[in-house]
Amino acid sequence: MKNIKAIIFDAYGTLFDVNSAAQKCKNKIGDKWEAFANYWRTNQLEYTWLRSLMNRHKDFWQITEDSLDKSMKAFNIDTSMKNELLDLYKILSPFEEVSKVLKDLKNENLKLAILSNGSPSLLKELVESNNLENIFDDLFSIEEVGIYKPDSKVYDLPIKKYQIQKNEVAFLSANTWDVSGGGNYGFNSIWVNRNNNIFDNLDFKPEYEIKSLVELKNIIKRD
Repeated sequence: MKNIKAIIFDAYGTLFDVNSAAQKCKNKIGDKWEAFANYWRTNQLEYTWLRSLMNRHKDFWQITEDSLDKSMKAFNIDTSMKNELLDLYKILSPFEEVSKVLKDLKNENLKLAILSNGSPSLLKELVESNNLENIFDDLFSIEEVGIYKPDSKVYDLPIKKYQIQKNEVAFLSANTWDVSGGGNYGFNSIWVNRNNNIFDNLDFKPEYEIKSLVELKNIIKRD
């Protein structure tokens, strides 16, 4: 992968562990904490897509709260835990290698950015709580266009800001639908497959699949 000018990362599930909020409460939730976390995440994503289709936009934080309400009912979790889970979601933990890889990339004279469903304030708090605020050139939020990924208007954001070509972007996501969205748009999409998942059939197959961001250095070539 040559002539890359910008590396764009999805945030939730790619840089930051979306299950870490529930994991930190596993002593209270019990053995069902992981199933609950996955259910919460699935409903959260479904709400973004459904609201985009219905033209009934809510920001990501409101959707996160709505999907949590449903998930707590489905798993019979005491409502007194709601605020604790939401507070933890604002400061999700990064995956183990993220900080070092990003700091190494910062020295490569590339644009580094996040492109996320998250609202601007959420993304700001997320990177600051993990001491990554000096890494990224931009934190692109779908709130700039008012519709969620994988709408092409979202992927337009870094292209317009940096005045570069689509094939000059390396786009990384752990979400197969997002990898397909970016790939069909024209990005060089890289699938971060941490959990040996199966890729979706959405008219795109990524050329590169990695299990950790550490592998990224073997893919990005500079002239």
